[in-house]
Amino acid sequence: MFIAMNRFQVALGNEEEFERMWRERDSHLKAVPGFRAFQLLRGPREQDHTLYSSHVVWDSREAFEAWTRSDAFRQAHANAGSAKSLYLGHPRFEGFEVIQTLD
Repeated sequence: MFIAMNRFQVALGNEEEFERMWRERDSHLKAVPGFRAFQLLRGPREQDHTLYSSHVVWDSREAFEAWTRSDAFRQAHANAGSAKSLYLGHPRFEGFEVIQTLD
C-alpha cells in the first residue's frame, strides 16, 4: 500500500470554508483503480494557522502515480487555485510506503 498526504496550513478564520470546500468537491477518487480510502484530518491550531492533512490510501505507489496523470486528477484539481487564499504557503506533499499494518 501507499499513503499520499498533503499538509495545509489554513489561515486562522478560514477553517470552516476550507472544510466546506473539501466536503462539497467531487474528488473523482471512487472510480480510480487502486484507490482505497480518503480522510481529511484536522490537526493542531497554531499561532497563525490550523494544520490539515489529506490522507489517501492507495493499493500501490504505481496506482497513485497513475492517478496523478489521469483525467480524474485534472478534474479534481481544476479549481484548486481558487482556494490558495485560505492557506499559508503551498500544500506540502508526503508519500509513504506502508511496511506494517495491524488490524
